[in-house]
Amino acid sequence: MTLRREAFLDHVRERGEYGTVDEAERAARVVLALLGAHLVGEVRAQLAARLPEGFALILLNPLQSAEPLPPERFVRATAAWIEGATERTATWDVSAVLSTVADTAGTAGEDLLGQILLQLPAGYDLLFGRPQPT
Repeated sequence: MTLRREAFLDHVRERGEYGTVDEAERAARVVLALLGAHLVGEVRAQLAARLPEGFALILLNPLQSAEPLPPERFVRATAAWIEGATERTATWDVSAVLSTVADTAGTAGEDLLGQILLQLPAGYDLLFGRPQPT
């Protein structure tokens, strides 16, 4: 089931404690563009199918990444793409967006989030707000 754009952004805005929907949208666009560079194949397509159309297109047409970024570098890359962001605020941005993505991925009852995490370097479970047992 695809989440409506307004509902998706409301979740991100609430979790990120943003003052406006525009701030939430800016964070969502950057984080999804970076995430899309790390996901491939059916997993990326399944996640895109659950996102609002505009955000699905961002995920499917990602920024280029030469290698999978560890979580710390993912946060630094996010900070570099958001004007005025620091690593601390970027951590907040990433968490707000990826926890909303985790909820969206879990709506169909299958383990899409688990499949997503298998494609990412260790430690992303914390960014998604879903710590995995070690």
